[in-house]
Amino acid sequence: MNPGLETHYLGMRLRSPIVASSSPLTGRLDTLRRLDDAGVGAVVLPSLFEEQIEREELLLEGLNAIGREISPEVTGYLDPFTGAPLAVDDYLRHLAAAKAAVGVPVIASLNGHRPGGWTHYARELEAAGADAIELNTYFLATDPGVSAEEIERRTCDIVREVGSEVGVPVSVKLGPWFSSLPHFVGRLAAAGASGVVLFNRFYQPDIDLEELDVVPSLVLSTSLEARLALRWIAILQGRVHLDLAGAGGVHDAADVVKLLLAGADVVTMTSALLLEGPEHVKTVLRGLQAWMHERGYDNVSELRGALSQRSAPDPEAFERANYLKALSGYSFGYRVGQ
Repeated sequence: MNPGLETHYLGMRLRSPIVASSSPLTGRLDTLRRLDDAGVGAVVLPSLFEEQIEREELLLEGLNAIGREISPEVTGYLDPFTGAPLAVDDYLRHLAAAKAAVGVPVIASLNGHRPGGWTHYARELEAAGADAIELNTYFLATDPGVSAEEIERRTCDIVREVGSEVGVPVSVKLGPWFSSLPHFVGRLAAAGASGVVLFNRFYQPDIDLEELDVVPSLVLSTSLEARLALRWIAILQGRVHLDLAGAGGVHDAADVVKLLLAGADVVTMTSALLLEGPEHVKTVLRGLQAWMHERGYDNVSELRGALSQRSAPDPEAFERANYLKALSGYSFGYRVGQ
């Protein structure tokens, strides 16, 4: 692999800036190997969910309580059944197998939105070989009584709890709906986060008009969605003391180049790999190398952040001024009075 593609993320040296994010492709050893062969810099495993851990812990508690009211001797047979929940066992086995199968860093993913005992399983992930842990803090606030401050505080508490359990780096995958994202990202850094992934994609529900029912709707991303991460990474680059990963809408070499120019340390890919297969990484990396060669860049670090807000010729283009310019410059294809 071309050393000019090397980058650093979460304290790790990666051979390329493309990270295969959590998806069915990273949940199988055969596709993990194909991603490794194609040149990804790291992989993120599918998430272990807070709800999975808590549900199975309750199940174990119920099993241990069976028969206690009949005979205390029963507990002698059932108390040894206090190992890790099955979902965690399965996840740990896959993590260990993934570490043995690929030569790139393996990042485990924990998905939850409330502080609690489930966060202690981060220690198990580290022991199984995780090189880092990504916290996927998916949470949709629907209660009018829950303030933005409470959501931010809760997320920071999760970061502190997980960070206190492990010695590996912790990153946080965020949704885009925070009222002051730069301030919040700064709070996450102070809480111990080593990086943030911008952004999580929230799958929106739909309504089935025939059945009159609310139904899930999964639509893969397009390159247009990468502009959201591009804007905020460009604004955050150099202003926050943690690593930045661009996520959502990364499909081709152009998307990768744009996010690196904005200031991303790495970019993550999911939809494009599901559509094109793991080998698509090779095509994207060839395109990135070609673009760098044409413009005289020897390595990724030279172009990173070259068009961040602090470096761009027109810094206001990342802010509200761009709103007016975009609307006033739009052509409707007809003349007034027609």
